[in-house]
Amino acid sequence: MAEKPAIRDSIRTQEKILAAAQVEFARRGFDGARVDAIVERAKISKNLLYHYFRSKEDLYIRILERTYETLRRRQSDVSVNGLDPLNAMIRLCENTFRVFVEEPDVIVILNTENLHRAKHIVKSTIIRTMYDKLSENLREILQAGVQQGIFRQGVDPVELYISMSALGYFYLSNQHTLSILFKRKLGAPENIERRQAHLVDMVISYLMRKPEPGDWTPALARGS
Repeated sequence: MAEKPAIRDSIRTQEKILAAAQVEFARRGFDGARVDAIVERAKISKNLLYHYFRSKEDLYIRILERTYETLRRRQSDVSVNGLDPLNAMIRLCENTFRVFVEEPDVIVILNTENLHRAKHIVKSTIIRTMYDKLSENLREILQAGVQQGIFRQGVDPVELYISMSALGYFYLSNQHTLSILFKRKLGAPENIERRQAHLVDMVISYLMRKPEPGDWTPALARGS
């Protein structure tokens, strides 16, 4: 059964609003963004915007959800199904980095929400559900790697994902200052490729290296 014209129009209108809102929030943050600017960019009336979204905050939360949906969509094709754990982990590293490269608004919007100490994201149950699935997926890949004798045991999937993300996120979010400090154009295509290879090497080398007696541990650092 074909989708009704009214439903199609409603979906298109909401997409126009969300696309305009993403640009406004990415450029000006939550506090600086103006509903009037979103309305003007989307070429709709303010009444129509408020027909679909209750408030500026409601619209911003939806943009946050879209941002995390973008991240998860780019990672969702990574699974132990059809891929060995080593290649699955390489793919996850690459996809996580590439989404930051190819969707720069993601970094800006996440930075904004961290400035607000996650007071908006906490109101979304959708985002937390997405990351429950990511943790489960990572755990499956790690377990498969351990069972095949490829990966070390005892890796926390949450800690691993945070480290993996940080290796790409920090590089890109600070590329302008770091480019000046180190006299290297970090955003140049050849340096982006170099960073991606470095990120993959760091993660995979850690996972494949078996711990040895005397390795650093929190207990060792405390002198226990």
